[in-house]
Amino acid sequence: MSTKEKIQEEVQVETEALNLNEIVLYNDDVNTFDHVIDTLIYACDHTPEQAEQCSILVHYKGQCTVKTGVYDELEPRCTMLLDAGLSAEII
Repeated sequence: MSTKEKIQEEVQVETEALNLNEIVLYNDDVNTFDHVIDTLIYACDHTPEQAEQCSILVHYKGQCTVKTGVYDELEPRCTMLLDAGLSAEII
């Protein structure tokens, strides 16, 4: 691979990364672990293990990024989290 191709590839990867947003889930004192886990599985296509890990991080750290992608794909997922009574936002 030539130096020119390598630099072009690095710039392309950085450009794609800049267009990504995140859904951040926040801790609350209302929802149970089971509800959060079930909602993450449903709304964000998490595996049960992934959803459980995110719920633990939210509980102890106060927040966790639960999904990364382009805004148009994240918006309906974030809406599902909000409709389920969870606290989340797209950043």
